[in-house]
Amino acid sequence: MITALAGTSQITVAQVSLSSPDKKIVVQVTTEEGGKISYSVMTGQTEILRKSSLGMVLDIADLSTGFSFVKASPVEPITDAYNLAYGKKLKTVYTANKTTLQFKKQGGAIFEITFQVSNDGVAFRYELPGNSDRSGQMISERTSFHFPLSAKAWLQPMQVSKSGWEQTNPAYEEHYVQNVPVGTAAPTPAGWVYPALFRCNDVWALITEASVDSLDCATRLKAESPDGEYTVGLPDPREITTGKGLLPRIKLPYTSPWRIITIGSLATIIESTLGTDLAKPAMGGDFSYVKPGKASWSWINSKDDFIVYDEQKKYIDFAAEMHWQYCLVDADWDRKIGYEKIKELAAYAKTKNVGLLLWYNSAGDWNTVKYTPKNKLLTHESRMAEFRRLKEMGIMGVKIDFFAGDGQSVMAYYQEILKDAADAQLMVNFHGATLPRGWSRTWPNLVTTEAVRGFEMVTFEQKDADLQPTHCAMLPFTRNAFDPMDFTPMNLVKIPTKVVRQTSSAFELALSVLFLSGIQHYAESPDGMQQVPAFVKSFLQQLPDTWEEVKYIDGFPGEYVVIARKSKGKWYIAGINGSKTARQIELNTAAFGKKTATLITDGATMLTFAQSKLAVKAKQSVTMGASGGFVMVLE
Repeated sequence: MITALAGTSQITVAQVSLSSPDKKIVVQVTTEEGGKISYSVMTGQTEILRKSSLGMVLDIADLSTGFSFVKASPVEPITDAYNLAYGKKLKTVYTANKTTLQFKKQGGAIFEITFQVSNDGVAFRYELPGNSDRSGQMISERTSFHFPLSAKAWLQPMQVSKSGWEQTNPAYEEHYVQNVPVGTAAPTPAGWVYPALFRCNDVWALITEASVDSLDCATRLKAESPDGEYTVGLPDPREITTGKGLLPRIKLPYTSPWRIITIGSLATIIESTLGTDLAKPAMGGDFSYVKPGKASWSWINSKDDFIVYDEQKKYIDFAAEMHWQYCLVDADWDRKIGYEKIKELAAYAKTKNVGLLLWYNSAGDWNTVKYTPKNKLLTHESRMAEFRRLKEMGIMGVKIDFFAGDGQSVMAYYQEILKDAADAQLMVNFHGATLPRGWSRTWPNLVTTEAVRGFEMVTFEQKDADLQPTHCAMLPFTRNAFDPMDFTPMNLVKIPTKVVRQTSSAFELALSVLFLSGIQHYAESPDGMQQVPAFVKSFLQQLPDTWEEVKYIDGFPGEYVVIARKSKGKWYIAGINGSKTARQIELNTAAFGKKTATLITDGATMLTFAQSKLAVKAKQSVTMGASGGFVMVLE
């Protein structure tokens, strides 16, 4: 509602508020003297955001100041129901209150901001109505998130463009800075990535964006946040493909991506689906070929030298034995195996009810990585020729690696790949890539994306292995909150390098339930699986491919997390302890309405398992050892 209205000779000042359906979250938007637009957010008596800026700047217009308030549309209750092939929930219903605020500059330019407030958060986007052939270049975005100075932050640094191995950064592959005061500067000028997690007293806020399409760039938070005010930052000028666009050229009519703030308890963060609620609905077409599942993968264990025919056949047999649907063949398969022999492998895999997935280099002049196939996907014509060939060979999907960043041309490249892959009925896995920002709803054939410092890094360096327990305990609250994540988890026995794993085997097993991915690529080998107890192997053979519901049990970002997921009448509870001391938790197993409980936890050592049958009761104590974990099945 409009709570105040005043006028001057030049600027009309107003204050408008919008509440969530349950009245707990309130957004207040203010047009100030001078025509700047700001907003603030409260939940109950807790201030989440102090006065924060709105607007953007184009080369032809400053859309951040000089505005008069014109009107607010009537508050409209909205409902959106949709299904996901994979994710936290099979069926989702989003409800919110919506209003569009209209502002006008003295020169006549109309600027609109649509707010939608749901019981679990706030979303807003910018709109420029009208119709014009004239376009303006985006220069900056003034959107900010101004937290109280008492707030704390859990943030992942943005990687500097053209840094890292073969200058392949940024790839969203850093460890999180945890529980630091707001205002702490990022370690590099590149800033912070989404999702960005904050705590205000006992209320949590998770910031991200959605509905980024081929005309947009992706954004991040700037490195400096004076007074706890985080401002949206734009990509580095080097984050482009083949010399093309970095920032959007805006032409009327224009609608920006959504800025999203999930707000509530840690249960809200874990159970919310705002990141896909605000994504664009699925594109038209037949996506029935998209089949979530699990995959074996040789490279994580035997690396480059074993992308050969016999090794891949071994991993196909492994997938078949484990009742997993896929086998991923990684880099250089075209040179070390060849198209004809891959076709043979695909035919062999089909007899085992296993589908093959093949790796590709994204290529382009931004990319110096030597791995092949390369230069096959740069144009629509070459992509479709390659994708049709793969489909004729019986290939089910592609893993595409080494992208250039977050510029507009890169966003367009992602979308073009997804569209062409959908036309060819191929599933897609992006690696060395950006956060997908809800694309799995828009393009159901995007089954997973890396954008995480995953298990492959653990196999390379001891420091990553040492940080793995707390890193994994961060991911359900941040990176994996809304988008599928190809962490490639679950090494149950031993890392096949000199690196010594610091997590227990039960911790690793729990990741198979905690982490969400349309296709989950497992980091265990055939030989390793022969060394685990039969009950662990049976658990993995019967583990569901999709989840119907999610329930947060307990946890704290970077320290520990316990989550329950439901599938086909059973509840699977998984927990990991990211700390170096044992932790006891209490479970109300009776609340799930099941009759029996089977618990798998650490055995006498970190590399062994124990299984027990438990009575279902209101108070069930479970102990997770240092860097340990557990899984429980209720049925």
